[in-house]
Amino acid sequence: MTAAVARFATNDDHRLLGGYAQFSQRLGLTDRALCNRLRLARLFLAEHPDLGEWMDRPTRTRLADLRRIKAWPLLSWAALSGRVSADLDLLAAKDLGGMSATVRQLWPEDFHRLWETARRLEWSYYWARSVIDQFVPAVIAWSHTPTGKLDKETLDGFAAALEEVTSASATTLRQWRGRLFGLRQLLFECGQLPQPPKRGPDGACADKRLAIVPAAQIRQAMTRYVQARAAVLSRSSTDGLINDLIPFGTFLGEQFPSITSLAQLERHHIEAFLTWNQTRTWRGRVARDQRVSASARHGAVLTVRNFLDDITLWGWADQPRRRLVFASDVPRLPRPLPRALAPDADAALMTAASRLDDPFARSAILLLRRAGLRLGECLDLELGCVVDYGPTGTWLRVPLGKLGTERAVPLDSATITALDAWAQHRGQQRPHPHPRTGKPTDFLFTEHGRRLTAWRIRQGLRTAAAGAGLTGPSGQPLNVTPHQLRHTYATELANAGMSLQALMAVLGHVTPEMTLRYATLASPALRAAYDQAIGKVRKTLPIAPAGRPIVPAKIDWIASEFLKTRVAHGYCSRHLTAGACPYANICETCDNFIPGPEHLPVLQDQLSDIHQLRADAAQRGWTDEINRHDRVIKALKGHCNRLENTPLIPNTP
Repeated sequence: MTAAVARFATNDDHRLLGGYAQFSQRLGLTDRALCNRLRLARLFLAEHPDLGEWMDRPTRTRLADLRRIKAWPLLSWAALSGRVSADLDLLAAKDLGGMSATVRQLWPEDFHRLWETARRLEWSYYWARSVIDQFVPAVIAWSHTPTGKLDKETLDGFAAALEEVTSASATTLRQWRGRLFGLRQLLFECGQLPQPPKRGPDGACADKRLAIVPAAQIRQAMTRYVQARAAVLSRSSTDGLINDLIPFGTFLGEQFPSITSLAQLERHHIEAFLTWNQTRTWRGRVARDQRVSASARHGAVLTVRNFLDDITLWGWADQPRRRLVFASDVPRLPRPLPRALAPDADAALMTAASRLDDPFARSAILLLRRAGLRLGECLDLELGCVVDYGPTGTWLRVPLGKLGTERAVPLDSATITALDAWAQHRGQQRPHPHPRTGKPTDFLFTEHGRRLTAWRIRQGLRTAAAGAGLTGPSGQPLNVTPHQLRHTYATELANAGMSLQALMAVLGHVTPEMTLRYATLASPALRAAYDQAIGKVRKTLPIAPAGRPIVPAKIDWIASEFLKTRVAHGYCSRHLTAGACPYANICETCDNFIPGPEHLPVLQDQLSDIHQLRADAAQRGWTDEINRHDRVIKALKGHCNRLENTPLIPNTP
């Protein structure tokens, strides 16, 4: 220790000076800087010998004292070493800084570990410095907890205290919340926290969200119901359940304040709710003067119906006296056709998407278009989802998604290359808990220690649509949604002649009705099948009376996905998923079937149809259908040969 420093350090005016002087000397400061530090420390302690008492003074007064006597290094050292408690009002009122050197001196290994983690996550230098050097010291000073012992409870307490700060600006508080999120990420990647941070504030529990319902007894019943259903529902489904119950509860409180229990409900209350539900506008955090969507109206009524039915079935004391909501009350949802992109727009969009600067948006958009994934399925893909099955090529294993089904989708070489490039870009990340199972999972789309969200995909689509020059009817840039890429993928396959079963498999549909929407789109294949079918109908059916259709309404000529078998008195529309019909053409192949010469044209047309159907079955590999058609062809040829050699006997008077 130099003589100049010793003069201050050995002066026993205050017991903090000795320890502070020894610590300051280890920082490697010059003699002049050390003397200046200790001089300011003595001046400050001369005015405020009790630092704990000084910390109780108003924040503005303390800031004025620090501007007058620049003794913040002394106070930050005392706070970081646990000699005094620093409140967040003082720490957040101004970005005081000046604590990183102290922290590095006290806990060098912990800070080296944080910086190494930030480099592995490829954080920018400025963001890493903002979190590690500027924010972590404030957390330690407030909590008196070194970095290596920070846990979820401490950080949650810091977050709660931050919400009580009144002396800092809104910008500062927003920055501190972002830094707290970053610190949670670092500690998770270091293995110090068991769970990664969640974006935004944690979702409020059911009782807090339902607190808006005025009637206490109804609110309690709704909360109890949500808690019971949450045992078998996912988090998103539980949130949707709460969102649908809130409008019903608030409606009763506003329109029928005398209703305090569900047992008081009558049918006219439900009818009033159904009428109001059709015209209600958005409320809450998305409040705007616009009617809610058809799906929101449908979901609210369906949830209320299930709610009242369930508590009645469960025998709750406050159940309605009789059933009040029926199936006919639930609004029908519209069933629009898929909104696929036109071929030229699709090609222009994908060309523009391939030039995006964002590697995540570039890879995800290509994957959505080339594999027909839903957005959630894409974001939930795991490392190792690309599987090489040898002779059958490379496939994408799609995880459990919207319908709880898992499937495999073939991939082309361009998509495989894009996925490989992204896997190299993402680098090494710590596995995140799976939202369904909680099991640590290496998700494919993670970056800088975070799971990526749909926002960048949507932003990439907007940029690509603008870059491709795609515009809507109003001249504005075309709004392309991620799900439209799935529609375009499925429509392309349907138009290329893919069978219904194969299309169901690659799309992950569980019912044929879901896939048939793509088969009903206007396409060259459908048009050709229709023209061919309607031409045959007009040859054999009589002209219909005025005002009546020439083809029965139940007949749908949907390309080759239905078995279109002509019989003498009509047409068969048996669905191909039911397999070969055991009764098909049973008359034509029966030994007792004896047609007359006047039936020869019909039999010849039928023979032509059977040949086409046999060719279609052979192309698809349907062995049972090929054998059936062969039997019918043999029988029809025999009948036609016999009738062609039988003269037609004219009618005699």
